[in-house]
Amino acid sequence: MDRITRPKAEVLPDSALVPKANLLDPPPTHFTHEVVRKQPYFYIGPDQDAPPEGSFPAGAKVLLLAHNGGPICRVADARGVCAMTAFSGLRALTKR
Repeated sequence: MDRITRPKAEVLPDSALVPKANLLDPPPTHFTHEVVRKQPYFYIGPDQDAPPEGSFPAGAKVLLLAHNGGPICRVADARGVCAMTAFSGLRALTKR
């Protein structure tokens, strides 16, 4: 049987790390938007063949995390759910 050769070990820089979702992060404590009507959410993005992972109830407060002007945005709710949903189903909360 032939010998197995291995490449020389090397330590990669921190920039080579792939960030992962930190499931231990606390949910947001301030919110920017409210869900107008019950609407579905998706963890990765809406897929024509896949059902939604769940739905936000009407009146749920969410923190808008990302929106590029398109129909979909990323939000987080008080339970810590971080997901994609329709931006048209959100209403901005007024500052008091």
